[in-house]
Amino acid sequence: MNFKNTMLKIILQEVVATVIGKQYEAIADLLDSKKHVNEFIIAKKLDITINQTRNLLYKLSEHGLVSSMRKKDKKKGWYTYFWRIEVLKALEFLKGMIQRKIENIDRQIESRENKTYYYSEITGVEYTEEVALSYNFICPESGKLLVIHDNTKVLKDLEKKKEKLKEELKGIDVEIEIEKGKKGKERDKEVKKEEKQKAVKKAEKKAERDALRKKTQKVSKKILKKSVKHSKKTIKKVHKIKKKKK
Repeated sequence: MNFKNTMLKIILQEVVATVIGKQYEAIADLLDSKKHVNEFIIAKKLDITINQTRNLLYKLSEHGLVSSMRKKDKKKGWYTYFWRIEVLKALEFLKGMIQRKIENIDRQIESRENKTYYYSEITGVEYTEEVALSYNFICPESGKLLVIHDNTKVLKDLEKKKEKLKEELKGIDVEIEIEKGKKGKERDKEVKKEEKQKAVKKAEKKAERDALRKKTQKVSKKILKKSVKHSKKTIKKVHKIKKKKK
């Protein structure tokens, strides 16, 4: 498995783990398939019941992360569902999550840059200026004076975290473009397939029309031939009758 595939695998596992829990992240590998996968196979691979499997898949489906199709068992009469992860939707889902995290960090940075925070040197608990004021700048637990929290390190850590998320976002954007490219190729194949089917149907209809036309022409010729033959016989009979009269 190359690096790109490994990266995508990790991303899909992260998405699945976010929605249904890390213990079931392996379901991402099972669903990352060109064809839809039988839900009973998924249950067997995960070593859980079919009902548990369906509950997990329904949760993923609620976020649009998986698609399904069903087939009827001709002998037993019931329906079996087949599932597949929607890679592009999963990537966009994770992108949205990261963007929200970055927005949250931006709010924290803005707050740290514009507000004063206090903390207790005994308990380590931090308070906003408003809350500290309500306690008269005295720690409610230790009774010691609250001190101003130097935001320099906190801001540095927040910026690092933000940059890390931005790098992750770039990687996801690359995967999204790759997946869109794949989708585009799939659509092109489908369009070509449809065009080919239309061309075949058109050719078949033309062949049917040509065959019908030939058949009609053949029948018409036979009818015309019979009609001419009948007319000749009739004329001969008329001539005979006239000769007899003379």
